[in-house]
Amino acid sequence: MDQEKIKTGVRLILEGIGEDPDRPGLQKTPQRVAEMYGDIFSGIHAPDPAELLTAIPGDHHREMVLIRDTDTYEIYKHTLPPC
Repeated sequence: MDQEKIKTGVRLILEGIGEDPDRPGLQKTPQRVAEMYGDIFSGIHAPDPAELLTAIPGDHHREMVLIRDTDTYEIYKHTLPPC
């Protein structure tokens, strides 16, 4: 992931909406957004989930398994902010 390109893009967005990206309060915004996208898209190049998930040896249950307290995001190409 090219965080420098993301930071440049965020600066352009701020300028495009009439903000000064160098004013106090916005100076670190491009970096914060780049870090957020780094977190959100961290799984984009992850290995196949089947390689990470394995059953407990000897477990033969067929019930549904629930995993809770997991962060999930939806990113749409036409809007980009996380939903």
